[in-house]
Amino acid sequence: MDKKPKTIADQVVDMIAGAGVKHLYAITGDSLNCVNDAVRRDGRIEWIHVRHEETGAFAAGAEAMLTGKLACCAGSSGPGHVHLINGLYDNNRSNCAPVLAIASTCDSSQFGTQYFQETDTIRLFDDCSVYNQVANTSEQAPRMLQAAMQYAIEKKGVGVFGLPGDLTQKDAVEINTSLHPSSSPRPIMPDDDEITRLADVINKAEKVTIYCGIGAEKAMPEILELARLIKAPVGSTVKAKFMVQPENVFFVGTTGLSGFTSCYRAMHEAEVLLLIGTDFPFSPFMPKENFIAQIDQRPETIGRRANVSLGIAADSKLALKKLLPSIK
Repeated sequence: MDKKPKTIADQVVDMIAGAGVKHLYAITGDSLNCVNDAVRRDGRIEWIHVRHEETGAFAAGAEAMLTGKLACCAGSSGPGHVHLINGLYDNNRSNCAPVLAIASTCDSSQFGTQYFQETDTIRLFDDCSVYNQVANTSEQAPRMLQAAMQYAIEKKGVGVFGLPGDLTQKDAVEINTSLHPSSSPRPIMPDDDEITRLADVINKAEKVTIYCGIGAEKAMPEILELARLIKAPVGSTVKAKFMVQPENVFFVGTTGLSGFTSCYRAMHEAEVLLLIGTDFPFSPFMPKENFIAQIDQRPETIGRRANVSLGIAADSKLALKKLLPSIK
């Protein structure tokens, strides 16, 4: 007997498993049935059935944040994938949760007819994703899925892959393209003159406070060494608390809507406030008068929330390694 051709559903499961996905958080539904069955037959991915797709989106985001690797959730047509939105907004805004969202839809032949449970996924997910497309042909499916995973990993956000139910049953078309995007974004090297200026500012100041975000996770040894050298209190965002607090005698908590007076005062009474890897959203809690320096891998975040006097677009760990030898 001839071997049955691999379907698009099989191809999707093979690709996401090859990219390292271990779990798929979803509720099965008619337009997702073929994907569900492909997961069962493949055996490399565990289908985790949730009570609500929103829960699945949040669970995928939590897994992505904890592991730093691509996680996956899915929703069937109509209310299924619509329920993903709240979790996907949270994941995309976190800037540290690479999540693939498979938005299964009604049959492609029904697009534009106001069919039962039909939605426009492009308009629906446009504001909560870094990639958002719908595949309509067997040739498009693997290329769009690869792009969704690539964007999610590189941008640390949500890649939405729209997948019509009828397409999942069609024969797969093998496309010669890389299916395993790099999970190691290229670090930005710090500018020597900017580091020299920052060292000079810190050495002349009596009071320096360090405030960290999740983007400083890999720089914690250097942050603690800097705090030890200059006896600086260290605050953090709520999201970064788990990495900053343990065994840190300089930790003064968080600030913002869920913050502490200790961190708020440390930031406002400092002559120099050093922001590292944070896009802290509550700008009214930021001081207005002191010297603020900001180090971030993403240049677009510098000065977005605070009146920054010195912005350094660089990898936090590399910048602090270059800074430490100049600190007295």
